[in-house]
Amino acid sequence: MSKILVAEDETAINKMICMNLNITGYETVSMQDGQEVLDYLATGASADLAIVDIMMPRVDGFGLLEPLNKAEIPVIYLTARGDLESKVKGLSGGAEDYMVKPFEMLELLLRIEKILKRTGKSDDIIELDDITIDMKKHIVLKKKEQISLTPMEYDLLCIFAKNRNIALEREKLLNAIWGIDFEGETRTVDVHVAALRKKTGLRIVAVPKIGYRLEVGE
Repeated sequence: MSKILVAEDETAINKMICMNLNITGYETVSMQDGQEVLDYLATGASADLAIVDIMMPRVDGFGLLEPLNKAEIPVIYLTARGDLESKVKGLSGGAEDYMVKPFEMLELLLRIEKILKRTGKSDDIIELDDITIDMKKHIVLKKKEQISLTPMEYDLLCIFAKNRNIALEREKLLNAIWGIDFEGETRTVDVHVAALRKKTGLRIVAVPKIGYRLEVGE
């Protein structure tokens, strides 16, 4: 299980991020100012990734970049500061990514997974009831027997698996799989979800006026 450090001084946002990360299978360490992060690192503790706000008490997010880099913890800045100067400062200083509030949780989760995969810290195996997804081999097993999925079905299953028990909007699923410029109708998602249900037997339920949610036991 990957561990993610969340440094955000707005309590509601901090709790929301941690809740969604926990639901999707990540361990979280929550902090509300930069000095807490420095104290945490001083104990020798680490994490697989850090989500860091810039405007925090005592020590701001920019002041955390060097010690986090030294600890080999990739950084995603998540901040209200959307000016070009701040973006350049953060990314040129060594941050892996930079997101501006307000943000979509699905997009954050996808960016997290991309960084963890690139740095070799992502989970290679995902278990969902009797379904096993081997991310390294790019195969899916049902009761230990391999099942055949199209590339789009596989990508869709991976998104649901990494966001289990969370309602995902059709439009966001389209953007995540087909790209932000995809001009097809959202019914495309419905067709692929129906195929996934049939092939996997997973409980992917429709959420009225939103999209779909993969329901699995904790």
